[in-house]
Amino acid sequence: LREPAPFSDEVEIDYSKPYIRVTYEEAMRGTPLDRPVRVYADGIFDLFHSGHARALMQAKNLFPNTYLIVGVCSDELTHNFKGFTVMNENERYDAVQHCRYVDEVVRNAPWTLTPEFLAEHRIDFVAHDDIPYSSAGSDDVYKHIKEAGMFAPTQRTEGISTSDIITRIVRDYDVYARRNLQRGYTAKELNVSFINEKKYHLQERVDKVKKRVKDVEEKSKEFVQKVEEKSIDLIQKWEEKSREFIGNFLEMFGPEGALKHMLKEGKGRMLQAISPKQSPSSSPTHDRSPSPSFRWPFSTKTPPSSPANRSRNESAVTYDISEDEE
Repeated sequence: LREPAPFSDEVEIDYSKPYIRVTYEEAMRGTPLDRPVRVYADGIFDLFHSGHARALMQAKNLFPNTYLIVGVCSDELTHNFKGFTVMNENERYDAVQHCRYVDEVVRNAPWTLTPEFLAEHRIDFVAHDDIPYSSAGSDDVYKHIKEAGMFAPTQRTEGISTSDIITRIVRDYDVYARRNLQRGYTAKELNVSFINEKKYHLQERVDKVKKRVKDVEEKSKEFVQKVEEKSIDLIQKWEEKSREFIGNFLEMFGPEGALKHMLKEGKGRMLQAISPKQSPSSSPTHDRSPSPSFRWPFSTKTPPSSPANRSRNESAVTYDISEDEE
């Protein structure tokens, strides 16, 4: 598995030992290690794909001890009997060589298997799908192999074939031509006319503009979505804050709020300050001392005379101010 499978002309065969083909029953029971069952599978293997690999995997696992030989037809033979190929023969040989199930590759394999070819490569069984393969004027090129009891059928992989892949390429030719022009291939290499080349370049520019418009639309949608999410979040936060504000407002200014209690308490303190308590009726009464007097030299009024004032200058004008007036 660390190296590609060798070609048949690079493998030495010991012809001193006689070639005795094993039967199907012997092959199923298992053969000695030095005598594996030699199974042959052939084909074109153009655009090597998973269908080819699965067919070779089935051929490799037909018997407990299998040596798989794969024949690949040349370009000349294939073009004459089947048609043009995408890959040349060397590319197809190389693709089969690197399949893990292959033990040996036969280049320029024959289109029809002859007894001489089977004896030369000491083939015990031929593996292929059981569908009759008509070619070269024959309804089934494997008919004589089946009659000899050397045919081992395999199953085709549905949904994948070389023809299907080529059909996809032909169907989407314009897409692949435009892609390769963008990658640096010339119109001559792609067999594209001058008019088609210009058309493909124009289509490429139009597609770029469409892509930019689509990108702008997607970004706009993302922006609008983010704005909507942000607005919903802001509205929710505003509702929460508004409830908190209204609750605080009612707690302060409501009918039983803190402000009302503060006003009541302040009012009581003011009334207490401006209306002091009266003296109890049982308290002893004292004569009020006369209010001190204040003399205004420029006053025209003359207060009543008293014995204490008679000794003063009678010409001076005096005015007494009571304690309350002061």
